Amino acid sequence: MAAADPQAEADERRYDATLMRRLLGYLRPYKWLAALAVLLLLGTAGLTLVGPLLTQRALDVAVPARDLGMLRTLALLFLGALVLEFLLDYAQAYLTAWMGQRVMSDLRMQVFSHLQRLSIAYFDRHPVGRLMTRATSDVETLNELFSSGVVTVFGDLFTLLAITAMLLATDWRLALVAFAVMPLMLLAAVTFRRHVRSSFRDIRTRVARLNAFLQEHLAGVRVIQLFGREEAEARGFAAVNREHLAAHLRSITVYAIFFPVVEFLTSVALALLLWHGGLRVLEGTLTVGVLAAFIQLTRRFFQPLQDLSEKYNLLQSAMASSERIFQLLDTTPEIRSPETPRSLPRPLRGEVAFEGVWFRYGAGRRAAGLAEDSLAGEAPAPVASAPGGWVLKDVSFTARPGQTLALVGHTGAGKTTILSLLLRYYDPERGRITIDGVDIRELDLETLRALIGFVQQDLFLFTGDIQRNLVLDSGRGAEAARAAAERVGAARFIERLPAGYGHVLGERGRSLSVGERQLLSFARALAQDPRILVLDEATSSVDAEAEGLIQRAVAEVMAGRTSLVVAHRLSTILHADEILVLHHGEVRERGTHRALLALGGLYERLYRLQLQGQETRSGMSA
Repeated sequence: MAAADPQAEADERRYDATLMRRLLGYLRPYKWLAALAVLLLLGTAGLTLVGPLLTQRALDVAVPARDLGMLRTLALLFLGALVLEFLLDYAQAYLTAWMGQRVMSDLRMQVFSHLQRLSIAYFDRHPVGRLMTRATSDVETLNELFSSGVVTVFGDLFTLLAITAMLLATDWRLALVAFAVMPLMLLAAVTFRRHVRSSFRDIRTRVARLNAFLQEHLAGVRVIQLFGREEAEARGFAAVNREHLAAHLRSITVYAIFFPVVEFLTSVALALLLWHGGLRVLEGTLTVGVLAAFIQLTRRFFQPLQDLSEKYNLLQSAMASSERIFQLLDTTPEIRSPETPRSLPRPLRGEVAFEGVWFRYGAGRRAAGLAEDSLAGEAPAPVASAPGGWVLKDVSFTARPGQTLALVGHTGAGKTTILSLLLRYYDPERGRITIDGVDIRELDLETLRALIGFVQQDLFLFTGDIQRNLVLDSGRGAEAARAAAERVGAARFIERLPAGYGHVLGERGRSLSVGERQLLSFARALAQDPRILVLDEATSSVDAEAEGLIQRAVAEVMAGRTSLVVAHRLSTILHADEILVLHHGEVRERGTHRALLALGGLYERLYRLQLQGQETRSGMSA
């Protein structure tokens, strides 16, 4: 399972005015609706006072006078107030819920859009399951805050103040009796807040772990089944699930204690009112109507206290969720377009050059001064704080327009890293990479990547029809998709499918064979009509017949384009204009296939090993 995210497991935040102001900023597009919701709440709170006033009037005036007309009028007014209170409450609840959903939709879109702009290095450090938790569970917590917290708290506070003022104005001595249980109520609320805050913190942590576990193991379900790990992984999930269940049960226990305590203390307050108020009624210093009104008001007085205690904990949870979300939104992409990007010279040639490139993963040093040193060509100084060793060391080469440059070497030699740097998934720590003489760090990212057609080793197809996967909503239509599919030989199997180019693929295209997915990946790259073609082990899973089709198609498409090819099968790059042999991040040899064989070095040994392997496989199959 992925390592824990320290921020995700940080303590729940107390109220933070800065965070709250930023959260309330999301209400700005809906400020008039929020104002209307507050007015509806105030109206509902005001109507809660009508019932006790009418009750007092009925018992103290209408009943002693035996005035049936007044009694009927008061009853109708009471009923009308209840109906109006119901309507206002319904309208307010609907409005705040609608507003909360709209705010969360906006926030979710902002989180997703920002995630797509973050650098690949960020995803190397953060498990996808935890990032999913930010966009789902944490956002949902804020939805609860907006739909049932930040607006309704005004209604609860107004109700408390109005009832308190009315109690004191009606009979201050009886009001003090009702308030006698307040110290115990506050003690219960403080204890509840402390324990439920801990429970909420625990739940959020367990949810993040649960999501991370699920994402990782569902993505790797084929490996789990292949090695018979179902029971072992089920036990691992059971442990994570038990922790999640235990956290929820602790929260339920806290609520199960708090609410009965509130009800008990409310009943104690009512009992005190009946005792003290009853004595005063017998003494003739208090009317029955005032006592009845007090009882009604007291019951309504403690409800907002209970609600505010819940909302305080909702606020605590929202503070933690918002902090995590804003930390994500405040993360600046390490790789981004310059403020004033340069334009490439016209006509576009597509010459790619690496000039003294040094790189290591997680180096963490991409300061402007360092970039300037790289451009100046200074020798790299050791960076003691950067973890890991150099993946590339002083790599220099030029891939000229219309030529094919191949990269070979043992696993881990740095071949795929070179392609990642060209695509600006990462930036070199030293040196620079240019296209037609322009440093790619000075180019707009979208412009740079639009120049490059990339067929990667780790294939990825989206859920949807084949045509959408080929053009990726780039504005190119069905003709471009069909032409690209025909050129790489993918049209043969596509047209055999029931819906042809409209055939809907499953997740990651798993309804197709690996070879078919690679053919689609080739067609997708070619459909963009790129100036630079980059192939990363692109034919490693294609059978001999399909590889032959691709090689013929690629030979045609490569004409006039700069092509960089990473290949384990040396047979696929025999006709490359130049071959670079990488070893431990350094270019040890370079030249054509024949020149490198004649050299008798690393390339010749790699070639001989592959020939021996092919002969061994042929002998075994015979």
